[in-house]
Amino acid sequence: MNILVTGASKGIGRVIAQELKTTGKIYVCARNEAELKSLKPAGYMTCDLSHEYELSKLGDFIVENKIDVLVNNAGEYIYNEIEKTKINKLSHIMAVNLKAPIYLTARAVPYMKEKGFGRIINIGSISGVMGEANASLYSATKAGLVGFAKATGLELAEYGITVNTINPGWVDTELGKKSIEESEFSEEEILDCVPQKRYVDPKEIAGLVKYLISDSARGITGQSINVCAGLSVGI
Repeated sequence: MNILVTGASKGIGRVIAQELKTTGKIYVCARNEAELKSLKPAGYMTCDLSHEYELSKLGDFIVENKIDVLVNNAGEYIYNEIEKTKINKLSHIMAVNLKAPIYLTARAVPYMKEKGFGRIINIGSISGVMGEANASLYSATKAGLVGFAKATGLELAEYGITVNTINPGWVDTELGKKSIEESEFSEEEILDCVPQKRYVDPKEIAGLVKYLISDSARGITGQSINVCAGLSVGI
């Protein structure tokens, strides 16, 4: 397998890249070159997914390296009231969270079809399933990934390609902690709303990715899977 993980310099993406090293050749992209190099991947590309030119070059990178497993992990988070939405912020989060995964999938699919095998994993969010007040832009883009996986999962099923979305809850990462800091709630209040009273470990997400790209999971496609310590069930 030739695996590309976007947003691999830190957090969930980095853990996924490390976990999948025994599964195939790992290729990574992010904005921090030093962190990418430290992963010792088969190849890497520094890239800001909000820039169309760089996104296009990453598409070329996918084709050149015959990527047959694509993990769309890179994402941005914005916390603000809907009436405070700025068009530049809206364009940015739409580009990174939704436009990039769709475009990169489009570039990866021709080789996957040719091979008769492909795995596409989108890292969504529980906020895209349940909604999160004051994070409507984030919730909307992550909800878009759920719909995208359903449609492409159906479209690509006959070619041996699966498409699924994993929706983490509160994860013990820098982004997870930052989103709490930007919210109006304390860490204690947030965790008190989680049925298991804990953060999700990034390794739990990575383990599920590893399973979903395996042959054992070939019958799972178009699905939206919540890994949220019970948050989506209720409180």
